[in-house]
Amino acid sequence: MYVDKPVTRSCLSPVDAAFLYLERKGSPLHIASVSIFDGPVPFKQFVASIRSKLHLVPRYRQIAVIPAWNVGLPTWEDDPHFDIHKHIFRETLDPPGGEKELEALAGRILSGMLDRKKPLWDIHIVDGLKDGRGAIIWRIHHALADGISGTEIQKVMLEATPAVSVARRKPRYRPRRPAAPGRTEDSIWDGLRSSLEGLLALENGLLSFGQALLDDEKRNELAGLVKLLPELAASVERLPFNKPCGGERKFCWAEFNFADLQAVRDSLGGKVNDVILAVLTRALARYVKLHGESVADRFVRIVCPVSLRQAEQGKGTGNQITFLPVALPMDVRNPARLLEKVRARTETMKRSGAANLVGLLAAWIAAAPAPLQALLWRTLPDIIFPVPLLNMICTNVSGSPEPLYAVGRRMIASYPQVPIGYDLGVGVAVQSYDGKFFVGLLADAHAAPDVDKLRDFMVDAFQELCRSASVKKARDLSRASKKIAAQAMKMVNSAQALVPPPAKDAPQTAGTEPVAVHVHAA
Repeated sequence: MYVDKPVTRSCLSPVDAAFLYLERKGSPLHIASVSIFDGPVPFKQFVASIRSKLHLVPRYRQIAVIPAWNVGLPTWEDDPHFDIHKHIFRETLDPPGGEKELEALAGRILSGMLDRKKPLWDIHIVDGLKDGRGAIIWRIHHALADGISGTEIQKVMLEATPAVSVARRKPRYRPRRPAAPGRTEDSIWDGLRSSLEGLLALENGLLSFGQALLDDEKRNELAGLVKLLPELAASVERLPFNKPCGGERKFCWAEFNFADLQAVRDSLGGKVNDVILAVLTRALARYVKLHGESVADRFVRIVCPVSLRQAEQGKGTGNQITFLPVALPMDVRNPARLLEKVRARTETMKRSGAANLVGLLAAWIAAAPAPLQALLWRTLPDIIFPVPLLNMICTNVSGSPEPLYAVGRRMIASYPQVPIGYDLGVGVAVQSYDGKFFVGLLADAHAAPDVDKLRDFMVDAFQELCRSASVKKARDLSRASKKIAAQAMKMVNSAQALVPPPAKDAPQTAGTEPVAVHVHAA
């Protein structure tokens, strides 16, 4: 069972703190999801259920405190005024209560920032859906959790069976306040300790990189990365949605059957991420064309978060991630060929350790004094780059393979959200759950008001890839059948050659006729 360590005060990691420093009104940095259930979620019962589980996630009752003058990293401290009713809200959907209305409500909720004066999470219970369904909109700040830990927290808040368990009373929550004297000194020491840890991580990373340069196999893999550098350098053009974000969000979604995706993998090769990136790249190409731009010789630079969690870290809060950049060609029309190119590029980037190089950069920043880290992350969004550092973030998180329940109501869909901001006007998140893949597209209402078109293009691209996989499978079966038939004919011919021909004057045996051999080619 998920149990976070019960601490009363602890420092955020440099990565966690960066999400606090980077956030601003036009760029809220929370992760979220929209979950749909097969019936309305009883509000009072759900609140009681969440209250009974808060001890399993202590961060849900703690606030992030930034020390004076940023002399140290922010700390998690107990909220002395915690009230669960300030975190769980009830919403009623506008009629007729369809998908369009739910998407609009989700967009409005996802547009706002979480209140820093409270623990950084909230839940919205949504009523009024047609067909008697219910929904929950979850939000967790990225400083508190990444995609994997956020998914684990959601599993804790839900149940694995439809049986409604009686919420057990837990010991009364008694928040502890850190002693005021020496608080600044503690922050300074915490900052120094974090910088030393960052230096050690940087040293270890550099040693690993140096050892890789001495290994022939690793050098070859790095040579593959060097070959892709021109593409990475070329993929700096702005796409139609790479515009400054204003704050208002639009959210839409789609879903794919896992069996279909698996069939594509079996037929065309690649990993799940490769299939998703191929579908997204094909959809982006059509979206770019829709806006009157050419895709000839153009690449899209997509950054994919990569988990660094070890098995024993899989159920903790906080961020354990690095990032893998990949440049993908948008002018490949054949779906199978595009998947092949995506697979080749992602494999090269992974083998070359590109994500580790990004991790080295993060370790270098973490080694800096805490005030400089805060200054860097707070200043970075104000720097106007002539070209975007990337075009989009696309994340893929594994969810529960089994159905989950909220006080007896089965969750039938869960659409994830990855934050956007600055000049990243669209973000795509994918989550597997109960035999399906759910895709959530978040967009700035100004940068990409027609994000639903991109969603439709993704659906079309996936269907095309499935058809391409079916055609290839049929073609492979046909080739195999012809090969088997040819081998059978060859065996028959060999067998006939071994039979001696009858004598010219030999009489034919009564009651016998020549035997005809028929071979059918499938």
